[in-house]
Amino acid sequence: MPDITIYHNPACGTSRNVLAMIRNSGVEPNVIEYLKNPPSTQQIQAWLAAMGATVRQVLREKGTPFAELDLGNPKWTDEQLLAFIQQHPILLNRPFVITPLGVRLCRPSEVVLDILPYPQQGPFIKEDGEVVIDVKGRRV
Repeated sequence: MPDITIYHNPACGTSRNVLAMIRNSGVEPNVIEYLKNPPSTQQIQAWLAAMGATVRQVLREKGTPFAELDLGNPKWTDEQLLAFIQQHPILLNRPFVITPLGVRLCRPSEVVLDILPYPQQGPFIKEDGEVVIDVKGRRV
């Protein structure tokens, strides 16, 4: 079985859908509730390097202190933004999934399908009723 880890927030519908799609591929992932056990700055930097992304691309605005901290201001360096994430883990968007095929911030949730080592084992419908995988196991 491949090693798959999801940095998860059970209160987030996108995160719940991603977790369900991982399980629908026949794998039980390592689930880390990132608000209780935040990733280190070094982990986040490694993920960003693997994805070719920037810190700003993984910041979460909604439901966070983003605006009150003025994090949209270009004056903040990557190192400073990472320090803010360490102080306020909710600023890190989620879910992050790490598999042998890569690292992704899985927004939208279907992004996880690009890095799962095994295909979906059956149909999958997201919590909002959107069909993602049909009865033949094909991505819709």
